Amino acid sequence: MLCPLRAPHHHMIITERLEHIHDRIAAAARRSARNADEITLVAVTKTHAPAIIAEVYAAGVRHIGENRVQEAASKAAELASYDLRWHLIGHLQRNKARRAIELFHCLHSIDNLRLAETLARLLTEHGRPALPVLLQLNISGEQSKEGFNLPGGLENPAFDTFCAEVAHILALPHLQLSGLMTVAPWSENPEQARPIFRNMRSVRDELARRFPQVSWHHLSMGMSDDFAVAIEEGATIVRIGRALFGERA
Repeated sequence: MLCPLRAPHHHMIITERLEHIHDRIAAAARRSARNADEITLVAVTKTHAPAIIAEVYAAGVRHIGENRVQEAASKAAELASYDLRWHLIGHLQRNKARRAIELFHCLHSIDNLRLAETLARLLTEHGRPALPVLLQLNISGEQSKEGFNLPGGLENPAFDTFCAEVAHILALPHLQLSGLMTVAPWSENPEQARPIFRNMRSVRDELARRFPQVSWHHLSMGMSDDFAVAIEEGATIVRIGRALFGERA
């Protein structure tokens, strides 16, 4: 639950927070000689009601990030008349894959080869068009993080093995591989995340060199505490919840 906000001011508070976030995105883009228009803000709405999503929609947000398939399904049904782009940013179990391809416009959390194979098979069975997906990497080595386990990025001895798995995924039908995603360890100092984001960009650049047939355009990295640093290091998608909606109780 959000901290209580008085209803008449709720929309105004979200609008003000959104303006502040956009200002910070623009400033980070300027610092890194980038165009702020290259950066997509995904509003992370886990545990927030459809009415809150309707408010951010009214404030101009079109990209919504959800962690769980079931929670997203009920919200998407209620908000079917809204022109929203739904992003799955949480771990996807293979038994939820069928529902996920029906709901989401982009899956950020492809974290193993078997999941990619399952998705490709289901997309083929359903005759669906190619689905944009990102590969989730665990670059920090933090035990609690999901993702292809690649602590240290390019320096990891298993990097060539990872590239072999990437080649396998690229051969699968109906998956439109569009880039990479990571979650940096939380820290009070956002600068702690900079080496993680820099490693991600290096991995992306090397994958683009080895697999030039793929755009590798997207780097989904950076959340409420560290999105400015992520943008400076090349993020094209930032996933923001708390900075937009306030602390959960």
